[in-house]
Amino acid sequence: MPPTLPPPSMLLPPLICGTATFNDQYNPDPYTLPTTAIVHEALSLGVRAFDTSPYYGPAEDLLGAALNTPFVHENFPRRDYFLLTKVGRITGDEFDYSASWVRHSVQRSLERLHTDYLDVVYCHDVEFVSPEEVLTAVTELRRIRDETSVINYIGISGYPVTTLCDLAEMILDESGEPLDVVMSYANFTLQNTRLASVALPRLKAAGVKVVLNASVLGMGLLRRKGVPIGGKGDFHPSPKELRAAIQAASDWSDKQDIKDKRLEKVAIRWAMENWIHEGAGVGSRGDPASGIPWTRERIEKYGGNKLGVSVMGVSNVEELRETMRVWRSILDGLEDGEKTAIDSGRGTDERGWSLNRQKQVRTIATGIRNVLGNWVDYTWPSPPPGFVNQRSAPSVPAPLPTPDASPDPLPKRSTINESSDLRRLSQI
Repeated sequence: MPPTLPPPSMLLPPLICGTATFNDQYNPDPYTLPTTAIVHEALSLGVRAFDTSPYYGPAEDLLGAALNTPFVHENFPRRDYFLLTKVGRITGDEFDYSASWVRHSVQRSLERLHTDYLDVVYCHDVEFVSPEEVLTAVTELRRIRDETSVINYIGISGYPVTTLCDLAEMILDESGEPLDVVMSYANFTLQNTRLASVALPRLKAAGVKVVLNASVLGMGLLRRKGVPIGGKGDFHPSPKELRAAIQAASDWSDKQDIKDKRLEKVAIRWAMENWIHEGAGVGSRGDPASGIPWTRERIEKYGGNKLGVSVMGVSNVEELRETMRVWRSILDGLEDGEKTAIDSGRGTDERGWSLNRQKQVRTIATGIRNVLGNWVDYTWPSPPPGFVNQRSAPSVPAPLPTPDASPDPLPKRSTINESSDLRRLSQI
């Protein structure tokens, strides 16, 4: 992190909109999703950060198109929202962490997202490559950061939390500089809380500033109707026995005498509400999206404590609105929640409702975990046994083979064409 930048824990919002759903893993045809409407509604509701990746098929293009519109240009200056993307993962079995590919990937993301800088760049799914390859990629990202102004913060993402910890420690030991951010997915959920129990102490000790909790439904595992089946069929790595246990837990939840007892409703609230507290030590003080219309907020207004950062994923506007209703109810239950509810126009009774819902969710979550039994804290192997990286030799910049066919390039904004930093990046 350059010395002129504040730590990401001062800036990143505690709720981030993920775009992995803008992909045919989660949906049959991502081009039919209302992606522009989702992004515009998210911004209007106070969401100020978007996470994406070249690996998510057309997600970068779709997000970039949604942001490159008069509505966004006229109402949301680029400085008012954060863009997080990734490098390194190309397809399900292709990874390239070489310096040349990292440079190519960063430049392409800038172009797709119609921006002249990226707030965060992660090395994507680091468990699939060697520690040496991860160090190479992080070193190159830092060089780009230091020699241009197109990257602000650098981190890693992946599934096995012990691998994330090992790599965060290795990078600190080898470079003397800690990672700015680490993103873990499907490891702080109703089914699995190893991010808190195993990883947090080590990541804090390794100097990581912010740890993001993504995929609070375990890549769609914690749903009444089962894992999502997109255009590529059943991609989920969970074994059938775990799926059966989740179904049994869902059936048990449906029989309980409370409102909103569906498994995914309980799972979303439980994970976000608990991570706000569990992840606070590696959380953020950015805009909390508490619901004050068209207002740029700071956590300091509501007590100043950091909040654990969650990444949400949605496929339509109603899912977004429902998730935001849950998020704001969670904020209403915080120490200064009554003031938050009043300032946002939700009323004085919202804190009491939130605290009551919190008790309901805790009770039903305990029952769900009892049903899961030995499957609590189970993790599937990643990479799977026998995995071989099919990217045997780096080649740049051949057209990127993504899981989905990418659309034609979108028209670039003049700021990209005129950016000396972008031209310089292409020459490094």
